[in-house]
Amino acid sequence: MADADIWPSEIRLLEEGRKLKVSFENGASYDLSAEHLRVRSPSAEVQGHSPEERKTVGGKRNVAIIGVAPVGHYAVRLDFDDLHNTGIYTWGYLHELGVGGAADFAAYEQELAEKGLDRDRPGER
Repeated sequence: MADADIWPSEIRLLEEGRKLKVSFENGASYDLSAEHLRVRSPSAEVQGHSPEERKTVGGKRNVAIIGVAPVGHYAVRLDFDDLHNTGIYTWGYLHELGVGGAADFAAYEQELAEKGLDRDRPGER
């Protein structure tokens, strides 16, 4: 589904910034954890400039979102309490994280284990 086909009807912080609720005009609604959004940030800092450069980030279990700022009509920038704020989350990317959230988070946990990282101890590889 193209980003142009996905339009949010509501974006709201829940649980003191530990979750971001995103509802879409197509009826889909997702409660996305701040941890998942942070570790899958679309920023170059996390994603790199190629798949080989993508980082697995640990120690973000308790991260919170402290700000949500619109970016044009196509995305939001999320500000996290660990001072990360360079990711631009398009409507399509938020929808993708919602649809595949459980599987993607399980893959993240597997990556942590394979790289000797965990959700509570800061580190990245």
